[in-house]
Amino acid sequence: MIEVEKKFQLNKIELKKLLEGAEFLGEQTFRDLYYDTADFTLSKNDIWLRKRGEQFQLKLPVAGNDSLQTQTTQYQEIEGEEKIREIFAIPPIADFEMDIEKFGYGIFCDLTTIRKKYQQAGFTIDLDQVVSNLVGEQDFSYQIIEVELMVESQAEIASAAEQISAFAEKNKFGGEKVQGKVLAYLFQKKPKHYKGIKGGERE
Repeated sequence: MIEVEKKFQLNKIELKKLLEGAEFLGEQTFRDLYYDTADFTLSKNDIWLRKRGEQFQLKLPVAGNDSLQTQTTQYQEIEGEEKIREIFAIPPIADFEMDIEKFGYGIFCDLTTIRKKYQQAGFTIDLDQVVSNLVGEQDFSYQIIEVELMVESQAEIASAAEQISAFAEKNKFGGEKVQGKVLAYLFQKKPKHYKGIKGGERE
């Protein structure tokens, strides 16, 4: 499956209008640890290795990611250590975290997200409140809204992006490009990393 999404930051009036008639699906809190090398091998190529809870996930960019016209992002999501080992060619010697550490991958970002999830007109809407868990970074806080559709093939991406844009236009919000939570975090807390990948991160 391919995730097609667009990020927004809305005021209270816009948010109220967006959620009118939406179905509330629930609230969850999760922690994400993001991994990369010292020279940002993954993130500068818009590749994101993270551990959410106890599950490792890899997000790979789809060709044509972040169209200037639609300003949406598209990722293929890979789950599970075995599949990620195959992609990175990392043999099973010890546990996964120890093995990737030997290949130079370390944690650069540790975020907790409180997410309220809704469904509206076939779209999934995530309202996220994000904070950093690292010592000395507890002042980082970020709010973001994501409108998302899942598709099965690249041939469906353009249509999904157009649907999201039309949905935003119908509800009279959007316009400016919004940074994802990891980019916002790097911009505020790790400017060297941010400058090293500028133009790549969409998470």
